Amino acid sequence: MKKTALLLLLIFTLALAACTNQQPSSQTEEEPPADTEVAEAETENTEEQSSQGATADIPEAVDRPLKIAAIMEFSTGTFASQYVSGLESQIDKFGGEVQVYNASNDLSKMANHLQTAINQGVDGILIDHGRAEALNPGVQEALDKGIPVVTFDNDISLEGVTSISQDDYSLAWGTLKKMAQDIDGEGNIVYVWAGGFTPMERRNVIYEAFLEHYPNVKEIARFGSVSNNTALDSQSQMEAVLKKYPEEGSIDAVFAPYDEFAKGVTRAIQQAGRDEIKVYGIDLSDEDLQIMQAENSPWVTTAATDPAEVAAVQVRFLYQKIAGEETPSIYSLDPSVVNVSDLPDEPVTMANVGEFIEGWGSPNVARSPWMDALEAKNAQ
Repeated sequence: MKKTALLLLLIFTLALAACTNQQPSSQTEEEPPADTEVAEAETENTEEQSSQGATADIPEAVDRPLKIAAIMEFSTGTFASQYVSGLESQIDKFGGEVQVYNASNDLSKMANHLQTAINQGVDGILIDHGRAEALNPGVQEALDKGIPVVTFDNDISLEGVTSISQDDYSLAWGTLKKMAQDIDGEGNIVYVWAGGFTPMERRNVIYEAFLEHYPNVKEIARFGSVSNNTALDSQSQMEAVLKKYPEEGSIDAVFAPYDEFAKGVTRAIQQAGRDEIKVYGIDLSDEDLQIMQAENSPWVTTAATDPAEVAAVQVRFLYQKIAGEETPSIYSLDPSVVNVSDLPDEPVTMANVGEFIEGWGSPNVARSPWMDALEAKNAQ
């Protein structure tokens, strides 16, 4: 089995290397015409959707106040808070109402919340994180009772469910690639990670392949836990690592594939005066941007999607299901890499970061023509 696993990892690593060689971070001279055609097509589609949306008939199934349940494994951290805001905003625009259930990292509690929502006869269910082993029975019951389900960042793959994600593989590779460039492919790094979460495990696949691809990058410390105060816990754990490696230059970088991790290690590095250590994270929020834009901040790069827009896409897929439309089994939102060096001197927030980061946001994903009419009706 070990030989098989090593062989698979080698194959993956070679594929990853080929991928990165074929997909440079900057455009080649041959690419603009294709991009121009795509941009023109997207513009035409957007204009067509707007025109259709003004006159489209609203499906009867969604032309009423729907009751939606959002089942979350945890709601701590700024990513989660912006995600919830995105859910509430999109559902409110559609004239519905949402009940958010927070399981506080307890999968049994999450399963119970799911059962409660089913018993209440909600019109649709949104699931954030969680594990198939705990939630599949409840999800299947919901589907059997005609309650549509759309999930985010978990491993549920039952027929009839639409599962969306941030493309965790691309998130991890985007920031790891920048880290490798900055340290010139060699150095000592710290890895902050916690298992048991589907997005974390997907990101870890890329990290392990990254180490194979860059043999001169050495992991000298690994820690991480998700709790009700993940940032503070990460800060304390990073402080211990810094005491173990007090010499300047003994640590080159930290890979923290969750913004609560990145916030904690950044604060520890700043307080220790070790600003030569750079932090590479995943996720983005207003608080994250403030930390990254601070003078001499160690946190220099993050890969992310807009959490509010992720939530809005999830809601729109759910409403499409309720309306009887076909939806995909899986959908991954394209992430962006955000470098501090790409941002202006003036403070940037989530409201305007898209002005400086190409490809930020997915406003037209899962948007049916009738949704404009539904939003206009409920705005009156």
